[in-house]
Amino acid sequence: MRRRLLGLVLLLVLTAGCGRRQGDDENLAIFKYNESAGILTLDPIYAKDLPHIWACNQVFNSLVAFDDKMNLVPMVAKSWDISEDGLRYTFHLRDDVLFHDDTCFYQSALRRAQGPSQHEEAKVVEPVEIEIRRSQTPTLKSRLVTAQDFVYSFNRVVDKSLNSPGLWIFSSVKHDDEQYAFTALDDTTFQIELSKPFPPFLGILSMTYASVVPHEAVEYYGDDFRSHPVGTGPFKFQYWKEGVKLVFRKNPNYFECDATGERLPYIDAVSVSFLIDKQVAFLEFIKGKFDFMSGIDARYKDELLTYDGNLRKKYEDKIELITEPYLNTEYFSFFIDPNDPLGPDRARALRQAVSLCIDREKMLRYLRNGIGEPGSGGMIPVGLPGHSSTIGYSYDLKQAQRLVADNHLQGYLLQLTTVADYADIGKFVQSQVEQIGLQCKMEVMPPATMRSMRSTGSLQFFRSSWVADYPDAENYLSLFTTGNFAPSGPNYTHYSNPKYDKLYDKALLCNDLEQRAQYYTEMDSLMMRDAPVVVLFYDEVLRFVNKRVKDMGSNPTNLLDLRRVRME
Repeated sequence: MRRRLLGLVLLLVLTAGCGRRQGDDENLAIFKYNESAGILTLDPIYAKDLPHIWACNQVFNSLVAFDDKMNLVPMVAKSWDISEDGLRYTFHLRDDVLFHDDTCFYQSALRRAQGPSQHEEAKVVEPVEIEIRRSQTPTLKSRLVTAQDFVYSFNRVVDKSLNSPGLWIFSSVKHDDEQYAFTALDDTTFQIELSKPFPPFLGILSMTYASVVPHEAVEYYGDDFRSHPVGTGPFKFQYWKEGVKLVFRKNPNYFECDATGERLPYIDAVSVSFLIDKQVAFLEFIKGKFDFMSGIDARYKDELLTYDGNLRKKYEDKIELITEPYLNTEYFSFFIDPNDPLGPDRARALRQAVSLCIDREKMLRYLRNGIGEPGSGGMIPVGLPGHSSTIGYSYDLKQAQRLVADNHLQGYLLQLTTVADYADIGKFVQSQVEQIGLQCKMEVMPPATMRSMRSTGSLQFFRSSWVADYPDAENYLSLFTTGNFAPSGPNYTHYSNPKYDKLYDKALLCNDLEQRAQYYTEMDSLMMRDAPVVVLFYDEVLRFVNKRVKDMGSNPTNLLDLRRVRME
C-alpha cells in the first residue's frame, strides 16, 4: 500500500512537470541556486555543514533563531524563562504551529484507530480534534506541534545509535546513561535542565540539529525520512532526484506573518541544482539561470571583482553584491609537541616570528580581491563580543627577523600542510616565512587525509578555519582548552595553559554579557601571546544576487533565509 501511494505521488510530480506547457511557470516565483558540494540527507540531525543547513533551514524550525543582526528571537517558542542558577530553561510554545501536510499523519491516525501505539503515552493532539488557527480547514494530513515533539526530536539527536554529529549540542544537559532532562510539562510548555550553567546554551538551540520533527514521519518513512522530510518550516518538501534537482514548495500554513499580516514566505518555491563544476555553475549564474551565488572561486574572482573587492561595472545592471563580516576565522595551526627539540621558549619564538612575518593586507588584496579583514586580532572574529584588533600580530618583518636570529632559528625547516583550495595562500605564507631565514616545505593533501592526520598530531603546521556553530566567542575559545585535546575534541594544536582554562571556566559561570566579553578578550590575548595559531584573516559573507531578487539580506553566519525574499 505504501509503495503504491509513493508511486502515485511520484507519477503525479513527473506528469505535472512533463505535461505543463512552456510558460506556465512564468508566474511562479521560484528561487534557484546551485549546490556544487551536493546534499546527502534532509534529516536535520545530520545537518553539519552549510549545504545541508541551507536545505534543512527551508523545511524545519527550532525553538529560537537569530535574526540578521544576531539578536536571539522567538521561533516555535514564543517566550522562555531561565532560572536564576542558569540550570533550568522553560519554553512557552506557540499554539498555532502546524507540521507540513503529509500522508504520514493520516497513516498514523489509522494505526491509532486500530490499536495502541508505542507513542500512546505522548501528548499527541489528534488531527481530527485540532482547532486550526486562522480559519484553516481541519485536515487529517497535519497536526499541531506540542512540547512532546521537542522531547522526541531532541532525544533523536542524543540517540547514539543514530550517530548524529549534533550530539555535542546537548553535552551540558543533565542526563544519565538512559535519559536526558527534556520534559514536556504540558502541550505548550517544554523544559530543559542543565548539569552546569552554560550561558551560550540558548543560542545553541537555534541550530538546525535542534529542529522539531514529527514522530509519525520518522516512523512512517523510516530510513527514507532522509529523502522525505516533514517539518514546520516556510517550505515543504516536493521532489528530490539526488545529484540532479531538489525542490521545495511554499508552505501555505506557515505560522509567521510580516508586519502587515501577510503570511510568509512570499515566493512559491525553491529549486536547488547540483552542478559539481563551479565554473559551469558560475556561467549559468551569469546567464541568469541561478538567482544566487555564495562566495567566489579563485578561477573567476577577477572576472567579477576588482582588486578592491568591488563588483565590476559590466555586471552592475544584473547582479547585486552583498557583503558583511562572516563569523569565520581563517588561520594556520601549529601542533605544540611537548617533546619538541626546540624547547618551549624557542618553539614559542618560532611561532611568534611566523605570525609577524605575514603581510596580511597584501595577501588579501592580491589573492582574495580585498575580501576579508586582516587577522591582526585574536581568534574571535570581527562582530562578536570579545573581539579585539590589538591583541594579535601585525606585519613586522624586522621583529620577526630578530626573533629568528636571537633564538638561533636560521635554516629551521617548517613543514606546512594545506588543501588544494588554499594552495595559493599556502604558497604566499611559504614565501613570507622564507624571507626571515626559515625554510618552509609545503604539501597539498586531500581534505579527508589532512583531517585524519591533524587529529593524531601528525602535522606540524597546517591550514585551519572555524565557522561559528553559534554566535558566541566561547565557540572559538573552547578550541584551546586542555580538556578538548584531539582526537576526542577540536583542540588540534594541543595548546594547554592552566590560566586560560581557569578563565574559560569563570566565563561559563558569568551571565553578565559585558563581563563575559572581558573574560573572552583576556583569554584570547593570553592564548595569542603563546601563538599556537597564525590568524590570517576574518572572512566576509559574499553574496552575488540576481537583480530580480529583492530583500535577500545577509547575516554573519551565512544562513540562507528565504522567508522574506521577493522576486520580480
